Amino acid sequence: MKLPVIKHLTQFIEDNDEDFVLETIETLESLTEVSSLKDEELDVIGELISNMYGAIEVTKMMKEGTPQKEALNSFMKRVLGSIDK
Repeated sequence: MKLPVIKHLTQFIEDNDEDFVLETIETLESLTEVSSLKDEELDVIGELISNMYGAIEVTKMMKEGTPQKEALNSFMKRVLGSIDK
């Protein structure tokens, strides 16, 4: 996951609507079923999907009153904590 990408997507959600990101996730998830995709291409799609889900989680925290910077840092700590386990 890339924090700058999640931050940008969070701003996109604020400026537009979360539904755009959710629909994009659905589209990308559907693309993963294409049998001719190479592993590298699947990795890129997976990275995009995970960043979009991350932005949605950060947006939820912000809606609950958490400042953006704190929400981003908290989310990344959770992600890194789950990787270390």
